[in-house]
Amino acid sequence: MSIPMIQGLTRGGGAWTPEFVMALDAKKCIGCGRCYKVCPRDVFTLVDRSEVLADDDLDDDDDELKVMTLKDALDCIGCMSCSRVCPKQCHSHAAMPA
Repeated sequence: MSIPMIQGLTRGGGAWTPEFVMALDAKKCIGCGRCYKVCPRDVFTLVDRSEVLADDDLDDDDDELKVMTLKDALDCIGCMSCSRVCPKQCHSHAAMPA
């Protein structure tokens, strides 16, 4: 027995299964902000890389490296726009049970 997933309809009446953002890989993220800019909701925020990664590779210089992180994943509408614009394919998505 398959679990029913959340379904939507396109404007033309076709079935559509939204895939919600589940995670963002901070190791791949370059902090470009494209996902933040394209997101129609308040899902992402820019933070210091050191806040999300304990990276021994980071130089201790004055450059502050920034990466995106999930601010409010529960506000995601499942449009996957963030994945479409990400040059590093940092986002992972999944359909959700109804």
